[in-house]
Amino acid sequence: MDPVTVDRQEQIIANLADWIRDRDLESPAILFLQVNKPLALIGSQALLLLQPVLGLVGPMLGWFENDQVLAEYAALLETPGSIDRILSLLER
Repeated sequence: MDPVTVDRQEQIIANLADWIRDRDLESPAILFLQVNKPLALIGSQALLLLQPVLGLVGPMLGWFENDQVLAEYAALLETPGSIDRILSLLER
């Protein structure tokens, strides 16, 4: 997989924050992200491990378009500071 560019990371973060806001889930998302921030690397590896299953179910449920997006989310979780950027968008 090609490395995710900074611009693409910011786009993914903005899309995720919008998705959370559209469903009025800011408070639970902030709590979840704060509590699980130290486990972000493990979460990214879990996404990669579950990619075959999520690749089938995710598009049917409208979570993402394809496996590439899932891999980008996993790469985002591996990037230091990404959780903090998501939290800063949600806390505005």
